[in-house]
Amino acid sequence: MTTGADVGVHGADGGAGGGRTITTRIPARLDRLPWSRWHWTIVIGLGTVWILDGLEVTVVGNIASRLSEPGSGLAISSSQVTGLAAALYVAGACVGALFWGRLTDRHGRKKLFMITLVVYLAATALTSVSFAPWWFFVFRFLTGFGIGGEYAAINSAIDELIPASYRGRVDLAINGSFWVGAVGGSLLSIVALNTDFLAKDVGWRLTFALGVVLGLVILLVRRNVPESPRWLLIHGREREAEEILSSIERRVEAEKGEPLADPETELVIHQRSAVTFAEIARTVFRDYRRRAVLGFSLFIGQAFLYNAITFGFGTILTTFFDVPTGDTGYYFVVIAVGNFLGPLLLGKLFDTVGRRVMISSTYLLSGVLLFATAWLFDRGVLSAGTLTACWCVVLFFASAGASSAYLTVSEIFPMETRAMSIAFFYALGTAAGGISGPLLFADLTGTGKVADTVLAFQIGAGLMCAAGLVAAVCAVNAERRSLEDIATPLTAAPRAGAKGPSAAQ
Repeated sequence: MTTGADVGVHGADGGAGGGRTITTRIPARLDRLPWSRWHWTIVIGLGTVWILDGLEVTVVGNIASRLSEPGSGLAISSSQVTGLAAALYVAGACVGALFWGRLTDRHGRKKLFMITLVVYLAATALTSVSFAPWWFFVFRFLTGFGIGGEYAAINSAIDELIPASYRGRVDLAINGSFWVGAVGGSLLSIVALNTDFLAKDVGWRLTFALGVVLGLVILLVRRNVPESPRWLLIHGREREAEEILSSIERRVEAEKGEPLADPETELVIHQRSAVTFAEIARTVFRDYRRRAVLGFSLFIGQAFLYNAITFGFGTILTTFFDVPTGDTGYYFVVIAVGNFLGPLLLGKLFDTVGRRVMISSTYLLSGVLLFATAWLFDRGVLSAGTLTACWCVVLFFASAGASSAYLTVSEIFPMETRAMSIAFFYALGTAAGGISGPLLFADLTGTGKVADTVLAFQIGAGLMCAAGLVAAVCAVNAERRSLEDIATPLTAAPRAGAKGPSAAQ
C-alpha cells in the first residue's frame, strides 16, 4: 500500500499563489479503492439529505390547503403557500447555492456541508413554530438557502471521495433519492393531516419537526465523513490529506483481507490558497465553453420537462378526469416511485455504456415519450390511471437524465471551480424551473383546455429533446476516469492525455 512517502515536494515556490510544488498519487489512490463499508458511510452521511429535500417540498405542497383553513394556527391562504412561499424557497435555494458554493471551494467541503445542514435544520425547525405569514415566508427562504448550499457542498464531496468506476451510479442514485422523500412526504401528509389523529394546528407542525429529527440523525452520521483529500492537497494541507487517506486505506485493506493495488498515475500540483472569482468565470465560460453550453442545456431541459408534468399534475387529474383532490396524492406516489427507480436501475449503465450515450438517450427518450403522451392525451384515449402510467415511464428516463445533469457539472470542470460550477448551474436550473416554468405552465394547465395542456407537454418535451441532442454532441466521456483526467486542476501541471482548457469542450 502507498504510504506517506507518496507526496514529494519539489520546491518552495508554486507560482501565482506562492505555495509549494508537489508530486502526489493521492487522487489515483482514491480512485483505485474497491467498494467498501467506508463508502457506504459516505453515501448515508452525505446522500440522504436529498430524501429530506423531497420530504420538505412534498409536505409543503400537500399541507397548503390545511394551512389556509380556520384553526390551522396560521392566517395564510393556499395560494400564498404554493405561490409566494414556494417562490421564496426557490429564491433561497438559488442564492444559497451561489453563496455557499463559493465558500465551499475556498474553505473546504466538510466545513460547509456541516454548516449548510445546520442552517437547513434550524430554518425548518423555526418554520414549524410559525405564528404569522411573514415568519413562515422568512424561514421558507432560509430553508431553501440551506438546501441550495447542500447541493454544491455535497455533490463536490461525493465526486471527490467515490472511486471513478462507481461515481456515475452513486451520484445518480443519491440525486434520485429526492423521490424517496417525496413518497414519504405524501404518505406522511395523509397521516399528519388526518384530524382524527392530530388537531389542525398540530399535524402540519409535526411534519416539519419530523424532518428536523431525521436531519439531526444525518448530522451525527455526517461527522464521520472526512474532508476531501483532493481539496486538502490543492490547498497546501497534504499532510492532513495523507493522514485521512492512509486511514481509509487501512480500513479497506482490513475489510478486504488483502493489500491494495499500487496507484498508476501521479499528479504535479502548484499549491495555492485560493482561486479568484475571475479565474473561475474565465475557466468555465471561456476555456470550457462547450461544457458550459452542455450544462445549460441539461439543466434547462430537465427543469421544463418536470414543470410541464408536475406543476399542473393535480389540476390535470381533477379537471380532465374528475379525480377528487384528496386522491391526487396516491397518483403522485406512483410517479415518484418511477422517478426513483430510473436513476437506481439505469445508474450503472452511466459507468459502463458511458456518459454520452446514456445522457443523450435518457433525455431524448423522455422527450419523445412525453410527445407521445401529449398525442394520446389530445386524442382523449387516456384515463387518469393510464396518463399516470405514461408519466411514470417518461419520468423513469427523465429522472436518470436529470440526475446526470448534476453529475455532469460536478465532474467536467476543474477541481478549484467544482462547487461554484455546481452552484451556478443548479441555480440556473432551479430559477428556470421554479420561476419561469410555473408562470408558463400555470397559465396553460389552468385554462381547462386540452390543447393548452398538450402545448405544455410539447414545450417540456421539445426542450428535453434539444438538450439530448446537445449531449450527443458535447457530452464528455467521463466514465471510469479520474476527475483530474477529465479536467486538469488549475493548479496542476498538464499531464499527457489529460483534458485541459485546450480541449475547449
